[in-house]
Amino acid sequence: MEKPNLRTSLIPFFYIICVLTSCLSPQRERAKVSFETFPFLEYDIALIRQGYEDGSFRIRDVVQAYLDRIDSIDQSGPTLNSIITVNPDATQIAESLEEELRQGKSRGPLHGIPILLKDNIDTHDSMPNTAGSRAMANSYPHQDSYIAKRLREAGAVVLGKANLSEWANFRGQLSSSGWSGLGGQCDAD
Repeated sequence: MEKPNLRTSLIPFFYIICVLTSCLSPQRERAKVSFETFPFLEYDIALIRQGYEDGSFRIRDVVQAYLDRIDSIDQSGPTLNSIITVNPDATQIAESLEEELRQGKSRGPLHGIPILLKDNIDTHDSMPNTAGSRAMANSYPHQDSYIAKRLREAGAVVLGKANLSEWANFRGQLSSSGWSGLGGQCDAD
């Protein structure tokens, strides 16, 4: 079996970050988000990396901004239900990656870049892997999946797990897209 191409495998994860940074369309009056409340709104990976390199901000600053963004528009505010689990170790991971940068070490172009993984991708950490199912609420994998391992090796900071259609929509032909028993209906249109 051919190993997945890391570049093409990352597309769904970067899409999730894009959803978090721009999912509130202008016609949504429920929440008003501005550059003052989320300074990295229009930043891509290259701009974040440039900020790390020129000292404009630290990895911890970026990770904390994304965690605050998740809290403000996903877990309070409009309550989008797009995140099932937030990584409780994200800021500690950011600090250790920051220390690596101070020592002149970089793991590559994803060093310090915050990402989200779908909740059906195994991570061996403080987050369960539930596939959106209440039956799996306490399922903690014994090892990282191939993609999680490669992302961590590249220096990515896994912020949390994103909601998905329960069991990736393998529950039946008439299942509701974007709904899971654990995460509820995702409202990131």
